[in-house]
Amino acid sequence: MWKDSETHIDLLDFEYLIGITEDIIKNDELTPSTIGIYGDWGSGKSSLMEMVQNSLSKDEDYLCLKFNGWLFEGYEDAKTALIGTILDEINEKKKPTAKAKDTIKRLYKKIDFIKLASKSLKYGIDFTVTGGIGTIADLTMSSVLGKLKDEAPEISENQIKEVLETTFTNSEIRSNLKSFQEDFEKLLKETKIKRLVVFIDELDRCNPDTILETFEAIRLFLFAQGTSFIIGADERQVMYAVRKKYPNVEGNKLDIGKEYLEKIIQYPIKIPQLGTEEVRFYITCLLFKHEIKDKSKEILDFIKEKRKQDFLNFRVTYDLFEGEFPGEDEKIKNIISLANQLSAVLSKGLNGNPRHCKRFLNSLSMRIKMAEIKEVELNKNILSKLMLLEYFKDSVFKRLGEMQAVADGKPKELELIENDSWDQVEILKLWKDDEWFINWSKMAPKLKGIDLQPYFYFTRESLQFKSISDMKRLSPEADKILSQLMSESDTSRENALRNEKAISDYEALEINNALIVKIESDPEISTALFRSFIEWGGSRTVLYNDVIVCLSSIPAKNIKLSFIPRIQEFAKIAVKEKEIKELFDKWEVENPRLKTAINSNINN
Repeated sequence: MWKDSETHIDLLDFEYLIGITEDIIKNDELTPSTIGIYGDWGSGKSSLMEMVQNSLSKDEDYLCLKFNGWLFEGYEDAKTALIGTILDEINEKKKPTAKAKDTIKRLYKKIDFIKLASKSLKYGIDFTVTGGIGTIADLTMSSVLGKLKDEAPEISENQIKEVLETTFTNSEIRSNLKSFQEDFEKLLKETKIKRLVVFIDELDRCNPDTILETFEAIRLFLFAQGTSFIIGADERQVMYAVRKKYPNVEGNKLDIGKEYLEKIIQYPIKIPQLGTEEVRFYITCLLFKHEIKDKSKEILDFIKEKRKQDFLNFRVTYDLFEGEFPGEDEKIKNIISLANQLSAVLSKGLNGNPRHCKRFLNSLSMRIKMAEIKEVELNKNILSKLMLLEYFKDSVFKRLGEMQAVADGKPKELELIENDSWDQVEILKLWKDDEWFINWSKMAPKLKGIDLQPYFYFTRESLQFKSISDMKRLSPEADKILSQLMSESDTSRENALRNEKAISDYEALEINNALIVKIESDPEISTALFRSFIEWGGSRTVLYNDVIVCLSSIPAKNIKLSFIPRIQEFAKIAVKEKEIKELFDKWEVENPRLKTAINSNINN
């Protein structure tokens, strides 16, 4: 099993990305700096940040710390949470002098003031840290009391006084609020911190207010000489948050989200999508790390050294290891074989997403382990081939499960398909022109004569009816698309379809499965939901056949007249007129009231 979290071991060839990030941080001419580590969900942002932090932390003059705004969300103002976390870390790790401690105390008190100012916004009070701290500092006690009392009558005057007196008794604090950044710079010098490097992760999971408050804290209070902020996020999610908070002015061509992000982030570093060869390298390294634990470091170091010689054309082959690791030949050969089998399919179907690749391997490993506990031996290559079908052709996987259950685990249809005798395979005829499935059937190992019963036993949870809660975890972008498709809003549906290309085939299939589960579980299918399902199903080739399978399972009495034109439009897009005609013929017999609508659409 592989831990589904960030790692400090570079299996993704991030060396050059680590190098450029460190180069920006260490450059005295570029401080203070904000660096954006951009990438899709699961692309390795957290791992890249972990590796940079691990490298920089070896220098005693550097103080590196992590901040996860998502953990504080709902409990504390994001600005004060970030500032407070930094002060806590400096106080704990740098053993400040008496002078530095006084500075820290002063800054802590200013945080209390910022908290008060932030809370006042809830009542619509017309003072805010974003407009400049001086506007608050110049207010008299009586004017603050009067304003608060007018805007928040449910709070007693004594309660207001108690909070304000704690914050404002020291006139020095009020007069020095404008100098927060200066005090912060002094603190870095007093504690001999050459670089304060703050890694901010999971920002794209936060709500728009938290995202903007975090950026606000960086620019207004912490952007001091000797600081670097590394922000890991999907830039699309951050821009979406900005647009939601500050909608574009109608007629203005300015992209407020893009402009805001470019102003805040000085140095964007984008993690590229992994290609087939990079996925093969990643999976191979993961398998070596898991399968040959006692020599994994030695093997991985060996691979990296070999790769440096010609990284553009490098491939992990068995010849590379010949004679290098005695006694491990068979394991090495099996690992390379499995990595080759999986890489081409996973790189395309998962858009080269490292997290999804790791989760696939974790599912594979869990099932092998469960079989071992039951004292059943499963072939990894056979299981992984079936799991590819499970991931990317769920409806075929279920059909195959039904077929093997009545054929003692050895369905004759598989042999016919592997021999290209499609005309004799009625039950799977829908997929006879499906390029993905044809390629899958030709993939090694061949399944002819293999008893599939034990394999389907340990994957049987995928054969059962699923609820939406059973869907595998989606990326934020895919999750948003699913929510939009499930809504009753035409605008939301249009936005979802517009962003369809932003996600992988695998996530598109998961979204389609969620829509199918909803349709199959609702006693009456809503027109809006059906439209989302049929339009999403027509958005990419990999979804076409699953849509037809779902339509075939819907009782004719549940088909509304308004569905027929949309189904006919889908048939044209998917070039599935023959299959839809067969389905219409069946429905006409079961529900004659559909006949007029069907004939009308076919004639048009």
